[in-house]
Amino acid sequence: MAWRSCFVLLGLTRQGVLRSSAKEGRWHFTIQQRCGFKKATRKPESKRVVPEEPGPPHTESSEAAIQRRTPAPQWDQQAPSGPPRAFGRLFRPLVFTVGFTGCAFGSAAIWQYESLKSRVQSYFDEIRADWLEKLQPQKRGDVRKEVNQWWNNLSDGQKTVTGIIAANAIVFCCWRVPSLQRSMIRYFTSNPTSKTLCSPMLLSTFSHFSFFHLAANMYVLWSFSSSAVSMLGREQFMAVYLSAGVISTFVSYVSKMATGRFGPSLGASGAIMAILAAVCTKMPEAKLAIIFLPMFTFTAANALKAIVAMDTAGLVLGWKFFDHAAHLGGAMFGIWYVLFGHELIWKNREPFVKIWHNFRTRGGPGRGGDQGGAM
Repeated sequence: MAWRSCFVLLGLTRQGVLRSSAKEGRWHFTIQQRCGFKKATRKPESKRVVPEEPGPPHTESSEAAIQRRTPAPQWDQQAPSGPPRAFGRLFRPLVFTVGFTGCAFGSAAIWQYESLKSRVQSYFDEIRADWLEKLQPQKRGDVRKEVNQWWNNLSDGQKTVTGIIAANAIVFCCWRVPSLQRSMIRYFTSNPTSKTLCSPMLLSTFSHFSFFHLAANMYVLWSFSSSAVSMLGREQFMAVYLSAGVISTFVSYVSKMATGRFGPSLGASGAIMAILAAVCTKMPEAKLAIIFLPMFTFTAANALKAIVAMDTAGLVLGWKFFDHAAHLGGAMFGIWYVLFGHELIWKNREPFVKIWHNFRTRGGPGRGGDQGGAM
């Protein structure tokens, strides 16, 4: 099976630490003070003791000037200077990661149960729709008919990731609204020094500030969606994707706490790396190609090894442009799930599905079995 996927290494990015221009303003202000005329020793001492009095006006003016030049948000506002490397702050994110992963796979099992149950009803609905269309045929130029035709031509994987791409596009547009900047930085960027730790672990997976970052990640997700969904099914695919986003963020938290390299991160790269690693592990001999160099092909196994090696080197050497820990966390989860997780989690969902089935058929207190089943 040959793929022409966008396998651009730069596409799977997760933005790392971005320094605030406000800090640059303070640094230039300090240099100007040091380069002034030398007077009595009291003046520099008084300025060093109380640096806050002249600081805010100069900081605000520099931030305002930078904001007029570029719409980039002030990332360092939520990261305190010299944050404590306390691993106790990771307890809540750990509990959230475990709980969310369990809920994701439990919801996926219920979703699959309900989908199988509604297939018979959908079959009769389709027959009725075809009969009504013959009685009242639509016009050729009907936009709704064109959209339905386009949708029906998509594969199951492409239909599954369409919602994910739409959510990422909406969040990308929200970054362009100045009044939402504070909320976006707080809830849609993950940072272990932030006051909000848990919800950004999921929300940052749908967050992209750069258009190239968004386009590259979504193209890779679109390219691998058909193979991943055909291998896992849409319900299991969604559970793996969302869980990988949270798990990769938690790995990023641990890495930042261990190394002291704090800063906000955002992007779907961790979740996409899990899907990519799962497909490459399941089908290592599949052929991949770079979009700009389609004449050069390589196996999926070699591509996965190269990406893992690059992210490992970036983590060890301290490269700051990408969040390499999140990449490795997503890749390791994808490999583990294909080798062991599918057997441990998905194939043992039957007891949980039986509990849900009994709840649905009984319909709870005061309701008949038929009414509960037709919910």
